[in-house]
Amino acid sequence: MDLSPTHSNHSLGFLSHASSPRRAKIADDSISFQADTSFRDSSSNSITTPVPLQFMEQRTYTDNNNNDQADETDEEFKILGHSMCIKRKRTTTIDNGECSSRKNAIREWGKQPLRIADPDIFAIMEKEKERQYKGIELIASENFVCRGVMEALGSHLTNKYSEGMPGARYYGGNKFIDEIEILCCQRALAAFDLNSDNWGVNVQPYSCTSANFAVYTGLLLPGDRIMGLDTPSGGNTSHGYYTPNGRKVSAASIFFGSLPYKVNPQTGYIDFEKLEERAMDFRPKILICGGSSYPREWDYAKFRQIADKCGAVLLCDMAQISGLIAAKECANPFEYCDIITSTTHKSLRGPRGGIIFYRKGKKQKKRGMNMNQGDENDQYDFEEKINFAVFPSLQGGPHNNHIAALATALKQVATPEYKAYMQQVKKNAQALASALLRRNCRLVTGGTDNHLLLWDLRNLGLTGKLFEKVCEMCHITLNKVAIFDDNGTITPGGVRIGTPAMTSRGCLEADFETIADFLLRAAHIASSLQREHGKFQKVLLMALQSNKDIVELRTRVEAFATQFAMPGVDI
Repeated sequence: MDLSPTHSNHSLGFLSHASSPRRAKIADDSISFQADTSFRDSSSNSITTPVPLQFMEQRTYTDNNNNDQADETDEEFKILGHSMCIKRKRTTTIDNGECSSRKNAIREWGKQPLRIADPDIFAIMEKEKERQYKGIELIASENFVCRGVMEALGSHLTNKYSEGMPGARYYGGNKFIDEIEILCCQRALAAFDLNSDNWGVNVQPYSCTSANFAVYTGLLLPGDRIMGLDTPSGGNTSHGYYTPNGRKVSAASIFFGSLPYKVNPQTGYIDFEKLEERAMDFRPKILICGGSSYPREWDYAKFRQIADKCGAVLLCDMAQISGLIAAKECANPFEYCDIITSTTHKSLRGPRGGIIFYRKGKKQKKRGMNMNQGDENDQYDFEEKINFAVFPSLQGGPHNNHIAALATALKQVATPEYKAYMQQVKKNAQALASALLRRNCRLVTGGTDNHLLLWDLRNLGLTGKLFEKVCEMCHITLNKVAIFDDNGTITPGGVRIGTPAMTSRGCLEADFETIADFLLRAAHIASSLQREHGKFQKVLLMALQSNKDIVELRTRVEAFATQFAMPGVDI
């Protein structure tokens, strides 16, 4: 660089950047700089004599006209005989008293319990805790988690940003976050008795819907075809769903082509003959088994045969039955499927989130066509595609508190105690189904093989919506579902009932006999209100508020429910 007088502007520009507080710190004490001995004079080819960089005296002044302005320092020096000056604010030393005051302020803000930091939210949360404690929870998708899971969810792990995968993050400081995620993945494989050579897992999805869409995004192009169980037949909207008038409800149907298969309306079982016929005509790239409201076993072997015939990847959404699968209390999709997704709450009793399992390594045999073409040496290519789809394609940073909580839940899943719990869930579901059937209630498929059952209310003249509301007023929670009538027409005349949550609270078969009595009493109350006030919803809802029968049943329900413990919370 030429530092001759004729290039003083360039010299000034260089020195002003080098002396910037962001680029080089100049101490208050004396500092000496030595110019580069290789500087050349631009007017000749000779090497110029090095010139020392000399600091002149420091002068400090305070502007008495502006008390808010900090002290400033002038630092003067010469280069090649030219005077230069740097003016900067003097660093102020904070006394110990001020430091202590700041620390106390941060401590006061940072350590306030919720009841003090936000009394409004705290009060509402206390009401919700009381509702859960005093009520009977029969929603098949819900459960109660342990204190350990809650502690992980409400921990300091929520402070950390960790975009990317373990060992390949976009941020620093993730050493221990990586350890947590790696341990969670190991426990996920162990919970389902999977070999890490043949299976991989991603624990970052925010939900099962996110997990399913990540699979589609990773493996398909927009417009490619998927096929899953129709939502009114017990499927899930994330498998593709559009209303009878053609409105596309889920993103899966908006961005991909979807065609559902259905249950036989007379039996409630999946119609495999029509499923195969549709699949061979439609040729989906992904065939999906699993659903939200199907009370029977899934015949994965038949799905595998159909997937091979039409050249599809076989995806299982085991969100509802993942706990039963882990406990080996139902058929195992890992023997037949290429990719398996799930929620991490529901029967797994973990935090709310999603998970994806995928095959990796060598393909065991040649399968079908299209996406599975190749010889015996072919490798599964799901891992990179799915991981890239989760991040960066669809999500940002993973929820580290959720992953830690999931690891805690999965540790429990691998224990004998959890297997005993899932066995009791099934016993309770069968006991409830038997109790309702003995009371002349109609169940879709006539019973259940898993943790849920579908109650057809049409013979009582009720809709699922009205019955759900009456039950809620009595502190019983369940959810309405659409079902098929005998002619294949969708009707809102059903409710879905599940046993995992109340089993987590300690209910056994005899307790579900009592719950069956409560449900039938609620159905009689709903029928009576409908006869008295008609089917107009607003009038019925007003009648519910002061109905004496509802008050009486609510009292009985609360007395029953409060006998049982609430996992994870103090009551």
